[in-house]
Amino acid sequence: MNARHANLAGRAAAVAITAASLTGFAQPVPPTSERPTPTTPIPSSTQPAPPPPPENESRLPNSAQNNAAADEITPELTAAVQKGLAALATKQQDDGSFGGDRFGRSVAITALSCLAYMADGNLPGRGPYGDQVAKGLEHILQNCAESGLIATDATTGPMYGHGFAALFLGEVYGMTAGGGDTALNARVHSALVKAVRLIQATQNSQGGWRYNPIPYDADVSVTICQVMALRSARNAGLEVPKETIDNAVEYIRRCQNDDGGFRYQMDQGDSLWPRSAAGVASLFYAGIYSDAAIDKGLRYVTASAFPGRNDSSRAHYFYGHYYAVQTMYLAGGQHWAEWWPAIRKELLDNQQPDGTWNDPSIGDTYGTAMSLIILQMPKRYLPIFQK
Repeated sequence: MNARHANLAGRAAAVAITAASLTGFAQPVPPTSERPTPTTPIPSSTQPAPPPPPENESRLPNSAQNNAAADEITPELTAAVQKGLAALATKQQDDGSFGGDRFGRSVAITALSCLAYMADGNLPGRGPYGDQVAKGLEHILQNCAESGLIATDATTGPMYGHGFAALFLGEVYGMTAGGGDTALNARVHSALVKAVRLIQATQNSQGGWRYNPIPYDADVSVTICQVMALRSARNAGLEVPKETIDNAVEYIRRCQNDDGGFRYQMDQGDSLWPRSAAGVASLFYAGIYSDAAIDKGLRYVTASAFPGRNDSSRAHYFYGHYYAVQTMYLAGGQHWAEWWPAIRKELLDNQQPDGTWNDPSIGDTYGTAMSLIILQMPKRYLPIFQK
């Protein structure tokens, strides 16, 4: 362990850690017969039942999960995605990492890039881009500290990257556990359990998370990353204490302004649409699907950032639309039916000739990965978008 990881491990060890245990796992159900052949499940005699859903969890009947809009996937979208996936592959480094112009080797951008490939049905070692996912997974696993923190040595404010990386591990485990490379599955499971423990241990007294793995401060932006990671881990069969989720929900609720948008922290900040989309997504992934706070948040995001209709800020554009498309997908109904073709058109119009999407702040690798995840929502491969 290097000095940086040892220091972080020491700080995390000072926090009382609630153990997370593997209680079972649920195999994702491919939405069509075109999905990859599922991995072989563990025999039922040895496979424990998945944990029961929280008491407040009941999927909205209009969710796009089971109610696809008309013509969700067009030939133009398919062509753009294939061009984008090929362009993204050229950005991967020899060590498996993906990075940005400002951030170099990044577990966050690596995780998001691999999720973009998994959203097309690729898994580690399986599919046209299975090698890219396998190499990216190895890079993530090589940067897991004993404390559970997933970060490269040069990372500052590592909890952003940790959340995205833990989400990636949860999705990999949820899609491969019970078959394939059992040694790799064991490594993924071990890293995921430690990552979840770190998230639980570093939740602050308000119920949120902040840049560093210390339970001192919190903001909405970092909090959604941890909530999605916990949701993915729970979907994959890990036990996540109800108290952790309840406290996160309370924090997010207290960050909502009267206009339906969300401020950056409980005690400061006006509403902005990117973090407001993240706030609504946090509630959905915490298992709340029908609530006045969600209704107000959806109205605010729709009025502030509807693709092609409003002059929404380019600052945090991909971040905001990454969460906005998820909120509209989970809300379903008219929200999804109107939002999806609009964001699809906007992204297709903005794809560069080389197949990438430009993000002036973080770089084309990040912009391309986020765009590909958004555009492939209707494929419904990723477990996080199925449950």
